[in-house]
Amino acid sequence: MISRKVVGPLVCLFAVTAFICSMKLQYTEEKLIQLFPQLFYQQPRVLAPKRQDVLTVTPWLAPIVWEGTFNSEILDGAYRPLNLTIGVTAFAVGKYTRFVGRFLESAEKHFMKGYRVNYYIFTDNAETIPDVQLQPGRRFVIVPIKKYSSWQEISMRRMEAINKHIAETSHQEVDYLFCLDIDMVFYNAWGPETLGDMVAAIHPGYFNVPRSQFPYERRRSSAAYIPDKEGDFYYGGAVFGGLVQKVYEFTKTCHMTILTDKANGIMAAWQEESHLNRHFLSHKPSKVLSPEYIWDDRKPKTPEIHLIRFSTVEKNYKEIRD
Repeated sequence: MISRKVVGPLVCLFAVTAFICSMKLQYTEEKLIQLFPQLFYQQPRVLAPKRQDVLTVTPWLAPIVWEGTFNSEILDGAYRPLNLTIGVTAFAVGKYTRFVGRFLESAEKHFMKGYRVNYYIFTDNAETIPDVQLQPGRRFVIVPIKKYSSWQEISMRRMEAINKHIAETSHQEVDYLFCLDIDMVFYNAWGPETLGDMVAAIHPGYFNVPRSQFPYERRRSSAAYIPDKEGDFYYGGAVFGGLVQKVYEFTKTCHMTILTDKANGIMAAWQEESHLNRHFLSHKPSKVLSPEYIWDDRKPKTPEIHLIRFSTVEKNYKEIRD
């Protein structure tokens, strides 16, 4: 026989349990937010990767983004609900203002379509910057900077200028920030497959050569020094980006190492690009873009490059830098 003293608590326990179960049943009936909307696509095959001709993941497990390694629909389904704003910085100094129009026109066709975008154009000659018709939700902002005596000095100052602008303005306006060269053109889609904490791009001139041929800074006296038997890839300075806070930290570090060299009377072999490569040796990027995203119009397309997305245009370097 069960006493009344025991029956009472048992009834209460059953009642509470039933109430909790009813809450659970009600909760499961609530409509859940779908991070990935229902899509129909080909099943990924573990034993049959679409790209077997190139490296698609680094030794530290960062993806290397090539055509054929991602599904744009799936990525858009994940990123568009986040209501992101993507920033772009580009420097149009001196005669480089001539490249602004084509850069922006091509970006409006191919860069982060369907997302909010802020273009920050740093220039010492705002009067020569053309007006370009932008899509809704996309902004064009001119950031005035002072004139410098040489293109090397301009290159060295870029990290400082970007870092300052993030601190003062863009950290409140964008979620991700890409820092791109203005003398380049978008030829095909550049989308959310490029988003990551910190993103670097493999230089098109050195993706198929041993690291002994990389043009790293080899002088021990430089803060950008990389020893002969070290290095993963040679990254191009024309493309880097990531979460705006990460880009802030990255540009601050590179600016400080550049100042260290300057205090010691040293200019690294390839200015900021040398410091960028030194930083990414010890602070690995979380995502790496293939040369598709930083090609050069002067180079013939190799078999590994299935699609050129962003490329440097042909020009007379001596004429525009004088």
